[in-house]
Amino acid sequence: MVLRTKDCDERIMVNLIFYGGAGEIGGNKILLTDGDTRILLDFGMNFAERSKFYSTPWLEPRDERGFIEFGLLPKIEGTYEFDEGPAQVDAVFLSHSHTDHTTCIPFLKKEIPVYCGQTTELLLRAFNETTVGRRSFEKNIEGFQFNTFRTGSKIKVGSLQVEPIHVDHSVPGSYGFIVHTSEGAVVYSGDFRIHGARGDLTADFVEAAAKSKPIAMICEGTNLTEAEVSTEQEVQSKIGQVVKATPKLVLADFRPADVDRIRTFYQSAKENKRQLAISLKQAYILEKLKADRNLELPEVDSAEFLIFQREKKRYFNWESAIADNYPNVVDAERVGELQSKVILSASYSDFNEMLDIRPEPGSSFIFSTSEPFNEELEIKHDKYVNWLDHFGLPMYHIHCSGHIMPTEARQVVAKVAPKKFFPVHTENPGLFARFVSDITKVELPQKGTTYQIS
Repeated sequence: MVLRTKDCDERIMVNLIFYGGAGEIGGNKILLTDGDTRILLDFGMNFAERSKFYSTPWLEPRDERGFIEFGLLPKIEGTYEFDEGPAQVDAVFLSHSHTDHTTCIPFLKKEIPVYCGQTTELLLRAFNETTVGRRSFEKNIEGFQFNTFRTGSKIKVGSLQVEPIHVDHSVPGSYGFIVHTSEGAVVYSGDFRIHGARGDLTADFVEAAAKSKPIAMICEGTNLTEAEVSTEQEVQSKIGQVVKATPKLVLADFRPADVDRIRTFYQSAKENKRQLAISLKQAYILEKLKADRNLELPEVDSAEFLIFQREKKRYFNWESAIADNYPNVVDAERVGELQSKVILSASYSDFNEMLDIRPEPGSSFIFSTSEPFNEELEIKHDKYVNWLDHFGLPMYHIHCSGHIMPTEARQVVAKVAPKKFFPVHTENPGLFARFVSDITKVELPQKGTTYQIS
């Protein structure tokens, strides 16, 4: 479709429509149109909005109708499996595997190709397999056409050429995009950071983005308030100090796909002559990620690892595949015997096992993920504290954010120098706008509003 300007010159218009507004954390869904070509940049769920209407496990959506009713899924004609007629979106590009960027994928028409990094596909399929039976219609990606890319790929979709370039984030296989449109480049950061273990990856993205001389940049701004500057190296040092000073069991909670953090705890365990006991799910995900040789992950069956099998009445096939085929699987009773020689990975769902482990006086708990950022997570965090109080475990919060820090974000915007700037994935869009208003023209995207950028 060709749109006309006021002077009637024929010209293809490039537009952006944001279905996750500037004032939201997560739930990125951005529609970029260039004439007849339409692509989505990420397609995730805003879980804070979801929690206003649903609460696991007491009230779950029966199907997609509830998501449409409450605006959790945008009304984009010709997009969903339940829409009649052919697909009217040409492709979806996923920046990384986190659920707030990917969870709405199962609702799309299956003929819409999904482009993502090789590691993102590995993780999405592992997540799909390990969440069978739990909100399965929200998780099921079977039947979708995944097309994987690496840095250096250039993907042609209609009038667009999409160039993915790696960035550093708290999950491997994360990318930003340079979308070359008929009017110029549009840069999308995804979620990224400079202070992590691989800040050089983000530097590559920023350099390429600047060279593209973009007409627009879409950038995350998660950490604009209460930013805590801490590198992964500092995290490793602090964790090592806690482990060294703890005479008994060390318990730790960290995301199963955060390979930087897994390496950090693995190294701390080795340096303190302990073994890192990971969950069946973490072991399964690590085994799947071995297909990406660039990650250089430690072997799950190495002497430094134990695999913790919590007590259940029935195990899924993927759990049995790990539990039945690895010699280093241990249960709660065995962990209880090895308390001074183990770092045990234990999320909230594993806490029942403490009744059998019986952490001895002198044990510690390391909370190594983001602090609670909504009411539901705060309630869960309070339950953490109650369990730890009962068993006499102090809590250390040691974490390195997956998101860019404010001054570094400003430096990135200054170097990329876009003509227009759109802040997303932030609860403080006005702050972000004022923070960079002297170096670029800022637009605060409103949900469902079309922005012409050509």
